[in-house]
Amino acid sequence: MDRILRRARLLDRGEQLFDVGIQGTRIAAIEPQLQADGEELDLEGRLLSPGFIETHIHLDKSCILDRCKAEKGDLDEAIREVAAAKKKFTPDDVQARARRTIEKCIANGTTHVRTHLEVDPGIGLRGLEGVLPLIDEYKWALDLEICIFPQEGLLNNPGTDELMVEALKRGGRVVGAAPYTDSNPPGQIDRVFEMAREFDLDIDMHLDFGADPKSLDLLQVCDLTERFGYGGRVSIGHVTKLSAAEPHAFQSAAQRMADVGVALTVLPSTDLYLMGRNVGHNPTRGVTQAHKLLHRGVNCSLSTNNVLNPFTPFGDCSLLRMANLYANICHVGAKQDIRECFNMITTRSAALLRLPNYGIAAGNPADLVVLDCFSPESAVAELIAPVCAFKRGRQTMTRPPARLHRPH
Repeated sequence: MDRILRRARLLDRGEQLFDVGIQGTRIAAIEPQLQADGEELDLEGRLLSPGFIETHIHLDKSCILDRCKAEKGDLDEAIREVAAAKKKFTPDDVQARARRTIEKCIANGTTHVRTHLEVDPGIGLRGLEGVLPLIDEYKWALDLEICIFPQEGLLNNPGTDELMVEALKRGGRVVGAAPYTDSNPPGQIDRVFEMAREFDLDIDMHLDFGADPKSLDLLQVCDLTERFGYGGRVSIGHVTKLSAAEPHAFQSAAQRMADVGVALTVLPSTDLYLMGRNVGHNPTRGVTQAHKLLHRGVNCSLSTNNVLNPFTPFGDCSLLRMANLYANICHVGAKQDIRECFNMITTRSAALLRLPNYGIAAGNPADLVVLDCFSPESAVAELIAPVCAFKRGRQTMTRPPARLHRPH
């Protein structure tokens, strides 16, 4: 073996500890006492998990608080401020900020990232030109895929359609949308489904980002998903409107999403920060209860979204922090639901991105993260920082444990 991780605690394997043998880029064996030679690392009973998966982040506009303001803190200000700032973006500038953000992801145990990337006449393809080379530059630590979308509208923004098509030809692997900024939201959704079918791409939309649940674009998305046989290939992000829906409307939407195979990514930090701004007191939280959607058969993930920009002036790219924040916001207490918070940054995210061969099993890629705890529930509850991580068998990060200096 090239490497053996001794005495690992595995998910759903009880109290027994296992040795995980890695040969090349893949897991070769999992046994209680593996009889093999190789470079050894004793995990001393720590939890070994598949690598974390970031399903929704914006690398191109991260880390720009030094050139934007976030005084009102609402969505209109965020879009306006970033629209002005990105006109001055260069590929080198985008690349430098994206590197900073990617390396935070790596340090927090993330091994796969889907980044949403804006194209429009204001920025052209400069964001793509900055991010695209990072796919190869960081393949030693994570897989990076790009979702192309129009943040400032599509049908109302001449030239955006052509730029999206060009970006998809040049390296975009997923097509997205933000219909709430368009003069014709249904038309944008229709056009994005056309692009997806033309290029045979999955779809990942920003959707229903608001406080009024009376009108839900997700219903049109579900109809088109069913019509075109796209079940399992469509995901939607935010959907904060569902957080304000009456129980019967929530249940109806959940059933429709489950029936046709539309998944949801909840962005706890951004949704909490931007929603409820129109209320003078006792503001709503605006974070849709993903774990209740899971109960009804909808696949969901939790993700970071924006980092250090007017949409979210915070962030360290820790997906465990997002899981913990979500659990607090949405009153998650049941053990199985806390476990699902962990699943929504691991196995459920992998299913949303349709990643093959994900997980700790012989023959799968050795994309792993080690946590100094005994269970996924404690990882979420205690915000356990990763001790180390591996991508295709190669160690990518190490975090020494904190040391207490007791008096003698």
